[in-house]
Parts: sequence; structure tokens; C-alpha cells
Amino acid sequence: MALVVICGQPCSGKSIAAVTLAETLGESETKQSVRIIDEASFHLDRNQNYANMPAEKNLRGKLRSDVDRSVSRGDIVIVDSLNSIKGYRYELWCIARAAGIRYCVVYCDVDEAHCRQWNKERSDRGEASYGDGIFEDLVRRFEKPERRNRWDSPLFELYPAREGIDKSSPVISEAVTYLTKTVDSRTQDVRILQPSIATQAARFSEANSLYELDRATQEIINAIVEQQSLGGAISRVTLGSELPPIEICRPIGLPELRRLRRTFVKLMGQSSLSGPPLPTDADSAKRRFVDYLNREFGG
Repeated sequence: MALVVICGQPCSGKSIAAVTLAETLGESETKQSVRIIDEASFHLDRNQNYANMPAEKNLRGKLRSDVDRSVSRGDIVIVDSLNSIKGYRYELWCIARAAGIRYCVVYCDVDEAHCRQWNKERSDRGEASYGDGIFEDLVRRFEKPERRNRWDSPLFELYPAREGIDKSSPVISEAVTYLTKTVDSRTQDVRILQPSIATQAARFSEANSLYELDRATQEIINAIVEQQSLGGAISRVTLGSELPPIEICRPIGLPELRRLRRTFVKLMGQSSLSGPPLPTDADSAKRRFVDYLNREFGG
């Protein structure tokens, strides 16, 4: 397994680099399975993604979450996005370290004039392109990778405007060798990141939180079903002295309860990327789920 972060200015050839690298890896002796995670997979307009800071933060959260889920599948994962913020590249590096896999950055080094020209050509052809204001803002905020930073190393630099990108490019070959080379105790030029105690503890904490959330919400669902099965119309489900009651104005079937539970768990997972963390105990998880159900039922 490995994580490859494609990095560069807008319209600098990053997607071509990602596809070329993926195809070359697939044709290598190892026949490596590759997955590309990019912005297009979320079916969002690139100008909407970078229209403002909340939208950009949301996009980075989706990409990061998808990467975190994918690094455990045994594929080489390529992140095809701007990845222009060094703090965000550090977060991706931390995911690779926690998973104990190889990591590298592929940087498409293209001057602003060529990027601007390529963006205009895409717009003239009716292809996806950046608006002028958004393009200039992204160029201004781009943070160039530096090999001395551990989250930017090893760094493979491509020059698409000067040399083009194809499977025979020396840098592509170097990256493929790095990603597929067999590692043993004598290997010096390939680094497998090792998870630290902190990253292992964080993953354990997250898994524990998801377990508590799953168990707690199921207990609430069971209580609602049980009290409705006692017969007669009820307008309130009581859950003991520690939790508020759930106000209901009609019978709630098990399929609807399951749907609401799935939606709640999904929302909790998404909000934890940029908001409060997942609850770590059953009582907190139950309380949040009860509040959510009361809002849904109009209580």
C-alpha cells in the first residue's frame, strides 16, 4: 500500500500526472492496483469547491475522509487535487503514517503564465475551468512543497510545460520504482512510515467512539419499538431519568427508525471532520440521538 499526493497550481497538469502514474503502475511487473481520489468523484463544480473557505474546507474534509477509508484496502491511493496547503499535506502524511505505508508527493511545477493560459484554453473549449477570480486566489495561496519537510518527502518533480508528461518520463519511472520496490532490512532508499503511539491511540479512540455511537443508537431504537409494541397510541417514549423523553405524534415504523439512525450516524461522522468530535461514551451518544429524533419528529 502507498499514498501518493499530487500537488500543483490550478491547471498545471495534475490529473494527467495522476492518470499517467496510475496506468504505469498498472503495467508494471507488480500489476499494482491503483485508486485515484479526485474532486470530480464528488460531482461538484470546481468553482463551487473553491468559492469560499467553508466550501473549500468541506471539500478537503471529503477528500481526507475518502483517503482515510481507502488506505486500508491494499491499493496505491493517488490524491488528485490541488493539495496546495502544507498543513493539509501534513494531515495526509499523518494518515499514511497511521496506516504504516509508503508516502510520496508528486509536484507538477508549472509557471503561473502557462497555468493561466491552459485554464483559458479549457474555458474556450467549454471544459471545466476556474473563474478568473478563483484562479488568481488559488495561485496566490499556493504553498510550494519542500523536500526538507517530512510531509513533502520524498518529492518527485514534474515539469509539464517544459517536458510534458508520459509513461516514459524519468520522474514517473522513479516514482513507480519507489512505490513498487520490494523492501527488506537492507533497503535504504524506500521509507515505510511507522505509526506512532499517538496516531495508534487516535485510531483506537475513533473506533471506540463509532462503536459507542452504534450501540447507543440501537438501544434507543429498541426502546422506541418496545414501548410502541405495548399497545395503544403513545405520544411519548421515556428513556429513564438521565435522558429527555422522545415526543412522537404518530406511530413510527422500524424501517423509518433505521433510516433515521443511518442518517444520524452519517451526519455525526461528517461533522466530526470540522466540528465537535464523536461522543466517546454511550450516554452522550444517546443524548445527541434523542435530540436529533425530537427535531425530526417535531418534538
